[in-house]
Amino acid sequence: MFTGIIEATGKIVELTQKQGDLAIRIQSNNLDMKDVKLGDSIATNGVCLTVVAKHSDGFSADLSNETISLTGFAHYKKGQTVNLEKAMQPLSRLGGHLVSGHVDGIATVESISPNARATEYWLSTNSDLMKYIPYKGSVCIDGISLTVNEVEQNRFKLTIVPHTAEQTTIAEFQVGTQVNLEVDQIARYLERLIKGAEQPSRSDISMSLLAQAGFIK
Repeated sequence: MFTGIIEATGKIVELTQKQGDLAIRIQSNNLDMKDVKLGDSIATNGVCLTVVAKHSDGFSADLSNETISLTGFAHYKKGQTVNLEKAMQPLSRLGGHLVSGHVDGIATVESISPNARATEYWLSTNSDLMKYIPYKGSVCIDGISLTVNEVEQNRFKLTIVPHTAEQTTIAEFQVGTQVNLEVDQIARYLERLIKGAEQPSRSDISMSLLAQAGFIK
């Protein structure tokens, strides 16, 4: 599990074909690897990767075809900068929101405009994912926990403060950039609760109960 609060950035220094899928090596001078063990998870642009080798300046991981097909790794190149976050510890602060590192799909940057010291980004994605992105809800973009400030049909707006831009790869985004998108887990679980299990079963959960609890309006 992750929080979406980026710890460091790194660069892809190796990205090679390996028996039908990909192997990757990430180099970072700012990510503390002292407490990382083989088999640990590191979110790389929001994608949960398993460490298969440790290096003094980073780590290596394997990318399955499933991961490649759903994420930006399908078009990443050697030298690309990525956001990095180690898996959270039970006693650490939850500064963002609960992020699994299981990317749901891709969003595309549609426009970028300044607003005082902040920068506003409009991104679009498909309708199947937009239904999980509410106004003032949380969304994870390339591993960064962000607040949705406006929603219109199949697109949403993010307002990025200078600190976030300085500490992540967001400043490198351009119109047309495709980013990894993970929606809020609560939204997905809530939909499942409303729809119920595939097999009919009695449940005390009703639409009125969810409304009383503030989950729906």
